[in-house]
Amino acid sequence: MDLAYFPGCTLYTKAKHLDHAGRESAKKLGFELKELDKWTCCGASFPLVNDYHMGLSSCSRVLADTQLANYDKLVTLCSVCFNVLKRTNYVIKTDEERRYKLNQFTERDYDGNVDVVHYLEILKNIVGFETIREKITKPLKDLKVATYYGCLLLRPHKEIQLDNPENPSIFEDFLKTLGCEPVYFPYRNECCGAFQVMNNPDTANRCSYEIVNSAEKNNADIIVTSCPLCQFNLDDRQNILSSIHPELKKIPVVYFTQLLGLALGLDPKVLEFERNFVDPTPILKEKGLL
Repeated sequence: MDLAYFPGCTLYTKAKHLDHAGRESAKKLGFELKELDKWTCCGASFPLVNDYHMGLSSCSRVLADTQLANYDKLVTLCSVCFNVLKRTNYVIKTDEERRYKLNQFTERDYDGNVDVVHYLEILKNIVGFETIREKITKPLKDLKVATYYGCLLLRPHKEIQLDNPENPSIFEDFLKTLGCEPVYFPYRNECCGAFQVMNNPDTANRCSYEIVNSAEKNNADIIVTSCPLCQFNLDDRQNILSSIHPELKKIPVVYFTQLLGLALGLDPKVLEFERNFVDPTPILKEKGLL
C-alpha cells in the first residue's frame, strides 16, 4: 500500500530522525510513504485573516497536486504541517468564495476531497494497533512515557477532528500497543511556548519548564511528541531550563516514530537517537531495549 506523503521542511533538516524512523517503520508495517514529486513549505502557521488568500496558496497547491496524482489521502508526520494542511483543506471544503480564489491563483481545480491524515491515524485506523502489536519484536516493557500532544495536533477541534482536545487517547493507545506504560500528566496538551521562543523567550521557557517538570514529577522516563517545534523547545532548551531551575532533572524528548521503530526492531542507526539533545540511550539501555 502506497500513501502520498508530505514531509515538510523541518523533516529534511532538524527533524530527520522523525522522518527516517517513520518511513522505515512504515515498510515494516506493510505500507510505504510516497513523497510528493513537488511540494513547497506549508507556511508553518495557519493565517487567521480571512482575506489573506496568499497564505493558503502553498497548501492549496500541494493538496491539488495530491489529487492530480490520484491519491485520496495525504499523510504527514509533523504536527505543524498536519495542522496547516488540514485547516487549509477545511477552508477549501467549506468556503466557496475562498476556494474559487485559491483555484484561480494556483490554476488548479481542487474541491477539498483529499483527506489530510496524521501518521498516527494511519497506524490506528488503517494498519490497526492489533496488527502493529503482532509485528513488534521488542516490546518496550517497563518504559514510562509521557505523551505530549501540544497544541497543533488537536486544535481547533472543529477543523482537526483527530481526537478529544481536552482528553485525547490516541497517543496513549499507541504507546500501550508498543508495550510502554503511558504517563498521564496535567500538561500533556498545553502549549510549549511555540514561536514565542523568538519573540518572548521568558514565556517559552516558562511553558517548556512546566511541561518537562510535570512529566518528571509524574515519574516519566521519556517524553514523546510528534511536533518538531515542541521537540526543540522541550529537548534542546533543557540546558537553559536547568540553568534557570537547577532542581530540574533532564529527561529525553523523543519522536513517536523512534519508539515505534525501536519496538519493530529497526537498526538503532536508523532511529538516530544521537540527534536528540538529551540522550535517551542510557535509559533505554537500563530497560534492556538497546
